[in-house]
Amino acid sequence: MRLLLTRPEPDATRSAAALRQRGHTVVVAPLMRMEPLRAELSGTFAAVLITSANAARAITAHARAGELRALPLFAVGARSADAAREAGFANVTSADGALADLVRLVATTTRGGARLLHLAGEDRAGDLAGDLGRHGIMVETAVIYRAAAVDALPQEIVAAVKSLDGVLHYSRRSAEALLSLAARGGLLPPVLGLAHFCLSEEVARPLRDGGATRLHVAARPEENELFGLL
Repeated sequence: MRLLLTRPEPDATRSAAALRQRGHTVVVAPLMRMEPLRAELSGTFAAVLITSANAARAITAHARAGELRALPLFAVGARSADAAREAGFANVTSADGALADLVRLVATTTRGGARLLHLAGEDRAGDLAGDLGRHGIMVETAVIYRAAAVDALPQEIVAAVKSLDGVLHYSRRSAEALLSLAARGGLLPPVLGLAHFCLSEEVARPLRDGGATRLHVAARPEENELFGLL
């Protein structure tokens, strides 16, 4: 298949290589860029939580990065766990699933009253702090990065859209950005007509609301499950 990949770097390059190994042709055109943010982290923590690989990358430049690397880290899935290890965290446990799986993992392995640090993006789904608070676990959420959309549809997409078979979507924000930029550039009908392969129902929602009909959603929010849809 001839596929469009819009996720930010460096994940776009890694995913494109994996897709090409499977025999697909891939057009890489990131629609979001990750920008680190300064975060005030006060006090001590029993463990670190991440729900995105970008959080692990963003914390590396923080003044307390060395201290945090010594703590246990709980990651929502395999990719975020790998990113945490690449960032220098040694004690990493993956929930291998979605936010609810992470909540169950932390709630069953962490004593009540513990204070944890959630390294988060500016835009995020769910309420990890609230969910764990119901288990007596305190969570401080530190916003350490944001995803900013590009200003216009990349020329790679403009040139290739009529020859594409489908698009892979890893986040709701990138799906929303594609629809918005395509509408602004007069390419919304051909974009909506593509097959859209989505990591989760949350990711698929703006596409469904926008009129896309060829929607395919991974059974679990994991890249291998997403590739299995192709």
